[in-house]
Amino acid sequence: MKTRAAVLYDTSKPRPYEESLPLVIEEIEIDPPGAGEVLVEMAGAGLCHSDLSVINGSIMRPNLRKYGGETIREPLPVVMGHEASGIVREVGAGVTDFKPDDHVVFSFVPMCGRCEFCIAGKPALCKVGGKSNLSGTLINGSVRFRHTTNGKPVLHYLGVAGFSQYTVAAQESLVKITNEIELDKAALFGCAIVTGVGAVINTAKLVPGSSAAIFGLGGVGLSAVMGAKLAGANPIIAIDPVISKFELARQLGADYTLSPEDSDPIKAIRELTGGGADYAFAAVGSAKVLAQAYDSTKRGGTTISIGMPHSEQQLIIPAYTLTYQEKILQGSFMGSAIPSRDIPRLIDLYMKGKLPVDLLLSEHIILDNINAGFDKLAQGTTVRQMVFF
Repeated sequence: MKTRAAVLYDTSKPRPYEESLPLVIEEIEIDPPGAGEVLVEMAGAGLCHSDLSVINGSIMRPNLRKYGGETIREPLPVVMGHEASGIVREVGAGVTDFKPDDHVVFSFVPMCGRCEFCIAGKPALCKVGGKSNLSGTLINGSVRFRHTTNGKPVLHYLGVAGFSQYTVAAQESLVKITNEIELDKAALFGCAIVTGVGAVINTAKLVPGSSAAIFGLGGVGLSAVMGAKLAGANPIIAIDPVISKFELARQLGADYTLSPEDSDPIKAIRELTGGGADYAFAAVGSAKVLAQAYDSTKRGGTTISIGMPHSEQQLIIPAYTLTYQEKILQGSFMGSAIPSRDIPRLIDLYMKGKLPVDLLLSEHIILDNINAGFDKLAQGTTVRQMVFF
């Protein structure tokens, strides 16, 4: 069958993307699902900074990389999109957990369930899933997209390929959800919510009453604000240069909002918390911002890195503070989540009114306007745009 999709061929196109068109909207072939695979009709797919970092070349380039001792060519051309939800239309042989008409959210790391990380309860670090994501294949190594004209493969971004009307995914990339939640909102739980809230709940394990500073108010950062509110943080301080995001941050639970362009955020955080935040979250792809977050924590405080900096950026911090001040610096990938457990739980919290996820949705756009949508995201003038098909 055929599907319309947004395909990335070149990570060097300049902004504005509405003119350079790094994402090509075209009709491609999609093969039926194989063993252990599922055909999904997309309902919604969010535009995320991680997608933008691929489009602008920050976290993926068309060259060779080493992974686990093997040389892997990074995947292009590729159908982009990783935060998505949809409806199951067909299942392949051996699929027992999904059936047609099931509603699903995608996990952008497929999880084998057998490697050392999966067994240890850290499936976001799955070895097999990580390798397949770098290769642009499904977890079993297969590719189900191909050009209509020459039959050459078009790869799957993070096993999801959310910017396509239809996709084939491995069953390990899917989480079955209740049919009671609207699917455009459900898509947010596949990345923004599970990453931001998960960083607070799973990674930091924030103690109620602790102070929290969140640097960066994109979809993930604002989700971290929600997570901090849910966990009982006090006060919650939100930092971003885009002042227009402050009202939304306050609606989601922030007690204070700071612009780094108007004042020194580190000094302000120390004053507001009496010496520094108990927890600081860097939800920006910047080593400089991560260093600021680290510097804003108090002695014994914890800094959580959520954003994805450019691969060439280096973090510089005073090394002695790790010992003398017993500071903790920790990464959080996909909110340290177990998606099959956490996504349904977070959706249940939303359904009970405890996570105001609706506020994150800025607007709905059609697939043909996706390049202009990434211009808005790069400018910081929107939080979460949702592609519908």
